[in-house]
Amino acid sequence: MPGPAPAVARTRSAVTTACADLPPGALVLVACSGGADSLALAAATAFAVRDHGPLALRAGAVVVDHGLQPGSAGVAQAAADRCRALGLDPVQVRTVQVDGGGGPEAAAREARYAALTAAATELGAAAVLLGHTRDDQAEGVLLGLARGSGARSLAGMAPVRGLWRRPLLGLPRADTEAACAALGLDPWQDPTNTPAPDDPAAPLRSRLRIRVLPVLESELGPGVAAALARTATGLREDADALDAWAEELAGRAITPDASGAAVLVDPDLLATAPAALRRRVLRLAALRAGVPAAALTRAHLLAVDGLLTDWHGQGPVHLPGRVEALRACGRLALRGGAPSPAATDQP
Repeated sequence: MPGPAPAVARTRSAVTTACADLPPGALVLVACSGGADSLALAAATAFAVRDHGPLALRAGAVVVDHGLQPGSAGVAQAAADRCRALGLDPVQVRTVQVDGGGGPEAAAREARYAALTAAATELGAAAVLLGHTRDDQAEGVLLGLARGSGARSLAGMAPVRGLWRRPLLGLPRADTEAACAALGLDPWQDPTNTPAPDDPAAPLRSRLRIRVLPVLESELGPGVAAALARTATGLREDADALDAWAEELAGRAITPDASGAAVLVDPDLLATAPAALRRRVLRLAALRAGVPAAALTRAHLLAVDGLLTDWHGQGPVHLPGRVEALRACGRLALRGGAPSPAATDQP
């Protein structure tokens, strides 16, 4: 009897490897939109947990309806029906209100993750499986490069982080499409993923996927997406090490003041630290003082760093979240305060 198609075998193997450390009987939930990536993931997961399958787990699914497109409720219900037909149970459809800040893509992502977290908590799931592929990783790296992001952002998505697992992160999108075709699954085609060439309102990731990556592959040769994903993996290893060292140093260099109203940093303990390590510690101090992570930029950190490395009696540095950093009495203090008239809470 012939075995499964190669792409099907690769998706099944990826799920088995990603979930091998979970305890027997644990519940995993597949986040399924009905698109090729998440549908291939749902099929591979259902296979892995079936009787005599490689994983002694239970598997369900969660479909999030963002309500952003006409007919979204029907799309969500169809995705849920496909998951049930594959044998996943329980299967939930969660409708969310997308109204957060940071643009429509960020707001939709925030609402989606909140819904998935709530479902996992309610059902007692040990993990939520996400359908991101190697192509998604490459797109994220390119976006980070265009924005001038640091190593942590360029490190992309982690295969495992807390509740979230991404079994397909090492596979190309072509594998998920091929797996669906081989299994006779008809994935939903999100119209925002294939914008018209002259549509300026298309989501940024979609424009990158359709217009930019094909040009890079054509001009630089095949394998650009895989190379970008390898870059992310290498940078993640470096960033993880630097973050761990920064946490250790922060444990010695950062203390709250007696009133708890400010975060104090010992300049002497940071004086000889490499810039990458020192600024990570300053970032931790800023976050502990109440600066919103999404609003904290490199320019902010460089200004605070100047209070340590270029101290000449300058005034306070105003940070997002109505926090100010100032140096006095041999200490760097970050505390709540009125922002400068010229300051902005936007990155």
